[in-house]
Amino acid sequence: MSGRAQLMWDEAVTGYDFGPEHPMDPVRLALTRRLVDAFGLDREMDVVAAQAAGESTLRLVHREDYVEAVKAASVDPGAADGAYGLGTMDDPAFAGMHEASALIAGQSVGAAEAVWRGEALHAVNFAGGLHHAMPGGASGFCIYNDASLAIARLLELGAERVAYVDVDVHHGDGVQAAFWEDPRVLTVSLHEHPRTLFPQTGWPEETGADGAEGSAVNVALPAGTGDAGWLRAFHSVVPELVADFRPQVLVTQHGADTHFEDPLAHLAVSLDAQRAVQVACHELAHEYAEGRWVALGGGGYAVVDVVPRSWTHLVAIAAGREIAPETVIPESWRQEVFARTRQLAPARMTDGRWPVDWKGWESGYDPADRLDQAVLAARKAAFPLRGLLA
Repeated sequence: MSGRAQLMWDEAVTGYDFGPEHPMDPVRLALTRRLVDAFGLDREMDVVAAQAAGESTLRLVHREDYVEAVKAASVDPGAADGAYGLGTMDDPAFAGMHEASALIAGQSVGAAEAVWRGEALHAVNFAGGLHHAMPGGASGFCIYNDASLAIARLLELGAERVAYVDVDVHHGDGVQAAFWEDPRVLTVSLHEHPRTLFPQTGWPEETGADGAEGSAVNVALPAGTGDAGWLRAFHSVVPELVADFRPQVLVTQHGADTHFEDPLAHLAVSLDAQRAVQVACHELAHEYAEGRWVALGGGGYAVVDVVPRSWTHLVAIAAGREIAPETVIPESWRQEVFARTRQLAPARMTDGRWPVDWKGWESGYDPADRLDQAVLAARKAAFPLRGLLA
């Protein structure tokens, strides 16, 4: 197996563009790529542009009629079929939508193939993580579910156990739905509580279909959860599940929209805590999956201040060249940010909260604390189904 990591990148992924008024501005991808370059990380890994996912690959997850509807809307956006979630406020149709979406999916599938075949130990596609798309419809800014397609491809290649960990502020509903009946895939999602955020799913009681009981785990966090609570929740649930499941590949989704500056959600997590979870996922891959790690992006709508820094840390960790939290950002990148956006760029690589202090579950829990209630609800719902103590 190659010790080098792969960065999946094709400049054309920035064509995934819902328009100037949409919060999912592709500048977040371009700025991340430039920040990765500013730190010289692409010299530490292989930069690979995979082919777009073809129809046979897309049909590993998506229905043929849906793929045809996306292709039709891609040619004529004005005729997008709303029955498939296309042409809506969340998912407006745009020319070339199929091609851009399939290209992003292809990068995640290519990452999965490279890791499974031993061509790379880790592979990152920060343009991916579009976890809301369903087999038969677009949802939540997501057209094709690249995370599900990457997992489905791993299964097709012979993987028997794949763990998927999603720390986006929104529930990873599309991935959970794709593998709801498949005990070969463990999906774990930490997200803001469905009472207060889209997609209103991800309740602790969602634990998998008959025959796959305990294959879905959901930690529904109260709005306002900050660094200490977020890290406590992650470490109180994820490592024990991964240790028990022993995946052959770990796939993780790192939406940056848990951040306190994100305009579309209500958690209060810093870049320092996001980086800590990225490091933890890397360590889990090495401890339980022989290092096989596919890392994806996801949501994130503070497109200058947060997303590029968060995902550059992710790339650096995968490349084996972690960037210290206090690191000053290269002036060349800050100038590019201003030239592109007329916004002032941040000066350092995190929010200055390093190291983040948190308490482990073994220290005991407070039954009156809302965060601890959320953790306990997830453990009680899913852990016994896996033969684990709640």
